Parts: sequence; structure tokens; C-alpha cells
Amino acid sequence: MKGEPIVILLVEDDPAHAEIVRRNFREFRMANRLEHVEDGQEALDYLHRQGRYTDQETAPRPGLILLDLRLPRVDGLEVLQSIKEDPDLQSIPVVVLTTSAAESDMVRAYANHANSYLVKPVDFSQFLELMKVLGYYWLVWNANPL
Repeated sequence: MKGEPIVILLVEDDPAHAEIVRRNFREFRMANRLEHVEDGQEALDYLHRQGRYTDQETAPRPGLILLDLRLPRVDGLEVLQSIKEDPDLQSIPVVVLTTSAAESDMVRAYANHANSYLVKPVDFSQFLELMKVLGYYWLVWNANPL
């Protein structure tokens, strides 16, 4: 429902990038719950409720996934493919948030039904601005079915 907080799953192995996302949501008073996992396997465990993520209270279904591509253990493109092939997960919007501007990565991400592909700017202030716009678009302006 519009205006209600959602769970955002951040799949990011770089602690500095994860902190920027976390701070941005706090700074702009986004009331959403941010869950952070650090590698592709942990993301799959979270989404499929395996391992330490079996409890729905501590690992609720996300309403949005922010997915890095360059991840340890399981690559982000493999995570994306797994999400979009699973009938229980495929409707969750996935925003690829990565340092890769390679056209081949973009093509593969969209071929696997990414909802958006954003390249992280190297400049800190530009990264903050990107996160602000991303937050407003996906969490305020974007309409989702009930």
C-alpha cells in the first residue's frame, strides 16, 4: 500500500557502499526497514528462507531488492536469475546497483528481468544524489499493486 514502509533487501559486499545506502535512508527519513546481506549465497538464503533466515519475522519478504553484481560466493547475475525464475519472488522489483558500466552486464541484467540498472558513481556526492533519487522513485513515487 502506498506510503506504508516496506522491507528493502540490500545485497552489497562493500561495507562503505552499504553504509552510504543505510545513511541515506536514515537521512531522508525513509521509514522502510533495510536488511543487508553481504554476498550472493546469503541473499539466496534470505530470499528462500534457508539457513539462519527461516524465521519470517527476522527475514521478512522484501518489497524491493538492491542488488550489486560483483558479489562473493554467488554472482549477482545468478542471484537475479534465481529471483526472476522463482514464482514466489519474481514480482519483487530488483534494482541492480553496481560499479559495472559494462554493456554486457547491462544486457545480461535486463535479459534476466532486472527492473532497473544503476551504475554507482565514483564521486561520493553523486552517489548520495543517486540514492536520494532512487529512494524517492522506488519508495514514494512508484505505484505497486496492493
